[in-house]
Amino acid sequence: MTTAMEGLGELQREFARRGWNRKATARIACELAIHFLIAMLGLAVVALASNVFVRAAGLLGSTFGLIGLATNTHTSTHYASSGKRWLNQALAFFGYPFCLALSATFWWHKHVDLHHSAPNVIGVDEDADLLPWFALTERDVAGSRGLKRWYFRHAQWWIFPVALAGNGFQMQLSSWIYLLGVLRRPGLRRREHWIDLAAMTAHYAVWVALPCLFFPVSHVLVLYALRIVLAGYALYAVVGPGHLPAEAARVDRGQEQTDYMLLQTACTVNFHTGPIGRWLCSGLEYQVEHHLFPNTSHVYYPKISPVVQDYCRRHGLPYRSYSWPRAIWLSWAVLRQAQPVHADIEDLRGAGAR
Repeated sequence: MTTAMEGLGELQREFARRGWNRKATARIACELAIHFLIAMLGLAVVALASNVFVRAAGLLGSTFGLIGLATNTHTSTHYASSGKRWLNQALAFFGYPFCLALSATFWWHKHVDLHHSAPNVIGVDEDADLLPWFALTERDVAGSRGLKRWYFRHAQWWIFPVALAGNGFQMQLSSWIYLLGVLRRPGLRRREHWIDLAAMTAHYAVWVALPCLFFPVSHVLVLYALRIVLAGYALYAVVGPGHLPAEAARVDRGQEQTDYMLLQTACTVNFHTGPIGRWLCSGLEYQVEHHLFPNTSHVYYPKISPVVQDYCRRHGLPYRSYSWPRAIWLSWAVLRQAQPVHADIEDLRGAGAR
């Protein structure tokens, strides 16, 4: 009987035969350019329009472009946009530190190195731990006392949507803390960290300081803050459904060393959307496919999805997919009921497909 890992090798060979292992560089770069243009046109509308509703529409359009730019850049951080390492890095530095003030080296460490090797593994994947503000697991709640335990059980559900307003700023702050911490340690810093710092600094020079030469400082700062707040909510709507719902299991540290295929599929869920959503998400709605094939260009995920779903069914691996609204709801509803931490990942085998 073919094992799951052997089956994965068969899939990789089949993808190569169909050309799905090729990097879709031209298309991804074109998408990135369009996302950037939408973001810039939205800002132009906000700056030049006099009608408040038109300005609001421009702000939403700019945020839409900004999120598309972020999800497109995510592909480059996995070296899946091009076969040339330097081009992937150039696109990553442009999209994250320059356009979003999100450190690329921080993202490579936190997301690519830690999260992808151990999704939802408690104590390894930092995305699976929202303490001290929110508790996702029964272990977190049990470790709290008094008013804090009451808050986790009864109030965090209501506070979370409000706290998301600071999501974008928190990501920026975490980026700076990580980057400056590395730069202070000669044994860790590399050329990429200095490029990261230059791009992060250029972000504030171009997106904050330069507009202040032409518009009132207060207007520039308010607009910047509004864009980051809206972007924070939008990013949660895109990335939250993949691992926050209760259906994406939490597992104990050490389980990442057991069954890689089961870990990736049991701790990850998909959501499906229409063409506009697919354009915005740049493949992040196909989280199972992305976790199994992170170096595959996102433009191929819709094609490989039926093949992966059949592969999971044949090998008893979980494969869950929900509508986008339901997936967002599930990623919020998890805060109403603390989730168990699974000590044995084998308990999650055969969850089936939905």
